[in-house]
Amino acid sequence: MKIFAILPATFFAAAPCFAGPYVNVEANSGFFGSQYGGTVIDNHIGYEGDNWYIQGGPAALVPDGGDAEIEWSGKIGGAAPLSESVSLYGEVSFLTGDLDNSYGTKAGVKWVF
Repeated sequence: MKIFAILPATFFAAAPCFAGPYVNVEANSGFFGSQYGGTVIDNHIGYEGDNWYIQGGPAALVPDGGDAEIEWSGKIGGAAPLSESVSLYGEVSFLTGDLDNSYGTKAGVKWVF
């Protein structure tokens, strides 16, 4: 948990090297078939460079019919150009929890026409 205290200070100390900060509020809802499961609302502060970004902050977990809780979430991602019209991108994310933390990954290729 010390990393959560040190990491923001590191970014503020090195702010001239980064673009930002920015605020990103994002709601992600889940469904199982046609049944609503709940929503996670990320409230992130982030920084970005030419081909990368990092963001994090509190996340409100709002399950269907349950009590909302606050956890921590964050993402780090980037892109690498393969040619003028093709780039590779990826992202790693996390969400804390009472019993276990959860992690996610995303990767893809983007073609521009």
